[in-house]
Amino acid sequence: MTVKSLVFAALLLPLTAGEVSQWKSLFNGKDLSEWVDVNTTPATWSVKDGLLVCTGKPIGVMRSKKQYENFILHIEWRHMKAGGNSGVFVWSEGSTPKNRPLPKGMEVQMLELEWPKIHAGKDGKPRHIGYVSGELFGANGLTATPANPRGNRSMSYELRCKGKGEWNTYDVVCVDGTVKLSINGKFVNSISNSSVRKGYLCLEAEGSLIHFRNIQIMELPPGITTPEQTAPVVGK
Repeated sequence: MTVKSLVFAALLLPLTAGEVSQWKSLFNGKDLSEWVDVNTTPATWSVKDGLLVCTGKPIGVMRSKKQYENFILHIEWRHMKAGGNSGVFVWSEGSTPKNRPLPKGMEVQMLELEWPKIHAGKDGKPRHIGYVSGELFGANGLTATPANPRGNRSMSYELRCKGKGEWNTYDVVCVDGTVKLSINGKFVNSISNSSVRKGYLCLEAEGSLIHFRNIQIMELPPGITTPEQTAPVVGK
């Protein structure tokens, strides 16, 4: 089976934990055993009523225990306050640069719809609406080629995210330096030629309360990834 056909077949499979052996749950609804704190606090991340709850403070990340190369990530999230900011990093480093709270990696942006208005520009006008479209971009030195450029970022061709208190579903397909993002059931964004193609997943705390659930991953066959395209391994 080719990678293309495997991805297509995987996306058709149910995502109920335990029913599909290829899918691995990264959050069991009980604890954070699949994650390692990088630079936040024990109070930043918790489990409540089967949900992964992030206070957003302090700004920072927690990472997956292992690195991933080619995979499909399914993750559901909802902001609980207007203008909330968060995201998930793929192919990221498991540590943060000196004096910076976020790692080098590919960020899959998760912004609440009011963010451009609440964080208006110096002229008082709302910032570009592309911010809330599930933008894809390299952070802290990772480079890539955006499919729908807004500077060095790629914004979605269609705005599909829902506002505070509503659940959003991201399906993120990461293969050989290309990331394709489906938002609430439709692929609408892509970025390619990532300078890093194997690394950690990181969930981001960035100032506001956010909930996560149903975080699952399916690993795909590896590609031709060089040591230079692989994030440094960090201790457990």
